[in-house]
Amino acid sequence: MGTQDLKRDIEKALNNRNLCESLGRFGNDYLKARGAAYGNKDFELLRKEISAVKRRTAEKMDELVDRFSENSRGLGISVFRAAGAGDANKYILDLALDRGVKSIVKAKSMATEEIHLNDCLTGKGIEVTETDLGEWILQLAGQKPSHMVMPAIHMTRYEVAEVISREMGTPVDPDIPSMVKLVREKLRPKFLSAGMGITGANIAVAETGTVVICTNEGNGRLVTTLPPIHVVVMGMEKIVERFEDMLPILEALPRSATGQSATSYVTMITGPAAAPGPDGGPLKKEMHIVILDNGRRDMRRDPVFREAFQCIRCGSCLNVCPVYQVVGGHVFGEVYTGVIGTVLTAFLNSSEKAGDLQSLCLGCERCREVCPGKIDLPRLNSELRARMVEKKGLPFIQRLLFEKVLPNRKIFHGLLRAASLVQRPLLGGEGIIRHLPFFLSGLQEGRKLPAIAEQPFRDLIKERLNIQSAGSKESKGPRVGIFAGCLTDFVYPEIGLAMEEVLRHLGFSVVFAEGQTCCGFPAYQAGMPNAMRDAAARNISALAGGEIDYIVTPCPTCTHSLKSMYPELTGPGPEGREALKIAAKVRDITEFIYSLAPGLCLRSAGLKATYHDPCHLKRNLNVFMEPRELLKMAGMELVEMAGADNCCGLGGSYAVKFPGLSLPILKKKIESIGRTESQLVVTGCPGCLLHLRGGLMAENGEKTGAQHLVRVLADSMAESKSIREVK
Repeated sequence: MGTQDLKRDIEKALNNRNLCESLGRFGNDYLKARGAAYGNKDFELLRKEISAVKRRTAEKMDELVDRFSENSRGLGISVFRAAGAGDANKYILDLALDRGVKSIVKAKSMATEEIHLNDCLTGKGIEVTETDLGEWILQLAGQKPSHMVMPAIHMTRYEVAEVISREMGTPVDPDIPSMVKLVREKLRPKFLSAGMGITGANIAVAETGTVVICTNEGNGRLVTTLPPIHVVVMGMEKIVERFEDMLPILEALPRSATGQSATSYVTMITGPAAAPGPDGGPLKKEMHIVILDNGRRDMRRDPVFREAFQCIRCGSCLNVCPVYQVVGGHVFGEVYTGVIGTVLTAFLNSSEKAGDLQSLCLGCERCREVCPGKIDLPRLNSELRARMVEKKGLPFIQRLLFEKVLPNRKIFHGLLRAASLVQRPLLGGEGIIRHLPFFLSGLQEGRKLPAIAEQPFRDLIKERLNIQSAGSKESKGPRVGIFAGCLTDFVYPEIGLAMEEVLRHLGFSVVFAEGQTCCGFPAYQAGMPNAMRDAAARNISALAGGEIDYIVTPCPTCTHSLKSMYPELTGPGPEGREALKIAAKVRDITEFIYSLAPGLCLRSAGLKATYHDPCHLKRNLNVFMEPRELLKMAGMELVEMAGADNCCGLGGSYAVKFPGLSLPILKKKIESIGRTESQLVVTGCPGCLLHLRGGLMAENGEKTGAQHLVRVLADSMAESKSIREVK
């Protein structure tokens, strides 16, 4: 699958209105249900326990597989360790043929999807029936699952009714209880006549040989008890060491998967049970467990991707993913879906497919926030992207930009200055770009883009600081260095000037290091961490020294880069030590101003406003209460929008690469803003400001304004000052 195939699939999904509406509704409902389910639970404590259990499992994997196999065999279970999909399929097929099995019923097994078991069995004339309601519908429709827990989530009840009607040979009403009853009646004879039942497993306990299966449908127990042969197909990562280790997983799995406090059925199987024989008497069941490797040992040996072993397959990362909610798992996935699916695909199925899928991650980092296994999914996806780029490279223009242009301040800034002149024929009114040429044209669909500023912030602040110095107005307070970031420097210099005004008002001496350049995060996002490392070295050199007491930025991505990523990128040497010193001084401007809020003199703005949480500001820097309090101090009537921390869809260069995906995410955000009936939406990120303002202008001509918080504070402060002077 290549880039063009992926874009074709995206276009098809975007044109499927039912898909977008179904996933969108579920995404909204899920958050409420999940919140209620975890209402009396300490989620952070629970995820710490799960990650500890799963890490311990990964460290002792070979030992635990041996213990589980030994204890299972002691219970009369046959255990087969499959190195790959072919081995697993052959074992199950040979078993079925040897026992004369003509029909098989299945339940609860993504692992069999992974190895394409159904194709192997049906190819030899064996009838295979999926009995999970969603899986059965997909089997009839000739589709694959689009979610790890809710496989048919992409289908409406009307589409389901069409599929069932074709199977029944008569029209079926799209009433869910009625359809469930019909399916139950249709499948019951299958359970009774099947010669083999196949399931997966949610957990397997090494110390007891117990297999645990969690389901919401009674079919799971029918599959495991009625047929004379029960085969469990499971990945080795499902094994835990002790019986008590499964408790936190059982607590989190239903809450994270579907927003339930408990699943309807938790089935624990410790050895084969008796089943009814042909004469009505008891028949000792056969039970077989196939333990899959299929790339899992490679993943376990990898020092970065071993973390994926902490996944409990709940699908919560999909449920909150803005991209998944737009295109679904048939686009954003192979067998396993979403970002975790991309990582699993790379090791268990196809590195080529994973190479395409990793680009779909927007980088909003919400998946990390809800993962009960405490997996840093954005980091894993970034690492996967970097390895793909190292293996295959980037197109020449992108590589040139990230390796030569972005880290080199003189070249990069020279090009931006030239662009501010070249752009003039493209400009419309109010500093808005009227049209973009060639492949960039998609960026303007549903949004308006700002022009590059005629005079960058670095020039304006230099003039202002020179004037203050000459007039002896320079503050003698602590020295604060402004790290502007690209958008503030070259698109929104007014944000930087507002920072200077507020900081000077609070008694600080403001400085600006001219050697600073792009933080380098766009290069990291493109899969080139070395290019970001080069940018880090230049910025560390520009900011080094003890003469600056604080470093503040208006861009959360820059803050995160300087504060967290630079020390990691530069390592333990002298440059790394300097990076740590700089990191200790770095503050986001919102957090910094709030810490000094008593010194602010603000006038009530009297506006109704809502606030949008930038992804990096809330999820990496944990700053979300401070901006709201500052807005209240400025006299704003703050109205919370639904999904205030939902991504706006910009994602840096994501909006350039996938404008069609970025736009529906932006539209959802604009709709949320509109429902608040606010006069102003405020944010703490220049990138979010660009996207929100552009979307609002395209939607309603900026009937609702958009502004960076620091500009709002500076304006309120200036008005307060002018009123005092008049008095």
